[in-house]
Amino acid sequence: MKVAVMGAGAVGCYYGAMLARAGHEVVLVGRPSHVEAVNARGLRLETKAFDEHVRVAASTEASAVQGADLVLFCVKSTDSEAAAEQIRPHLVPGALVLTLQNGVDNDQRVRSVLPPSNEVAAAVVYVATEMAGPGHVKHHGRGELVIAPSARSEEVARQLEAAGVPTQISSNVRGSLWAKLILNCAYNALSAVTQLPYGVLVKGTGVADVIRDVVAECLAVAKAEGVDVVGDTDAAVRAIAQTMPSQYSSTAQDLARARPTEIDHLNGLIVRRGEALGVPTPANRVLFVMVKLLEDKQQHGTRS
Repeated sequence: MKVAVMGAGAVGCYYGAMLARAGHEVVLVGRPSHVEAVNARGLRLETKAFDEHVRVAASTEASAVQGADLVLFCVKSTDSEAAAEQIRPHLVPGALVLTLQNGVDNDQRVRSVLPPSNEVAAAVVYVATEMAGPGHVKHHGRGELVIAPSARSEEVARQLEAAGVPTQISSNVRGSLWAKLILNCAYNALSAVTQLPYGVLVKGTGVADVIRDVVAECLAVAKAEGVDVVGDTDAAVRAIAQTMPSQYSSTAQDLARARPTEIDHLNGLIVRRGEALGVPTPANRVLFVMVKLLEDKQQHGTRS
């Protein structure tokens, strides 16, 4: 396949690199410093099993998606519509756009921008990665995908599996997206506010009780939405700290780099949907507000 990664951060670089290692033609669309490093030395993929430079193309221009059979759409949830507008003129008919993003509605938002000739399918991403520097992605654990059915999903799933990416097609991706959203709501803001990895975070005084309250609110909102949340939520929440003990949340990484976070599409979404549906969400509201305060502090500086 010819694969383009729109929004080549830690998640996009990991999956792009895995596909490139399997022989697919991959181009990364990302920030200038990252693109320069990749074009100069290749993309360094550091995992527990191997550490190597993978040869991929890289560009700062959305036009680089031209000719791609598969677009891994990995931009921040806040940028979904704008990035979809950027790639729209360059997509070939029949290209599958796979949304590998946090949040539960990105596929719908991207679909509203792109023409009917391009299928958009949601993917749920379970991977622990970080950008360790320009052109250097570090993999901490996991890596499986759950993708929605589409005309090309089975073919893409086969190619991903062959590239070492466990991939499942599910008719209830919405339920899986909500399951992932709940995990993000439980951990992301707490990791961001404390700048602690999951394994250390969960040992903090009262943290287990806060996580329990956040998860209960999320499940109440999901029930009011009519969403069938996939899996055993409590077991999944416990497993995060066990399987990814050294991982900092994406929200923590954004704050550490003084970048805008996706908190509006995580705990913020639970707060908004709770208000609309008459479901109280005080624990999620506190975490949402704390992250927004830290964002504002970075953006405007400390005021006396």
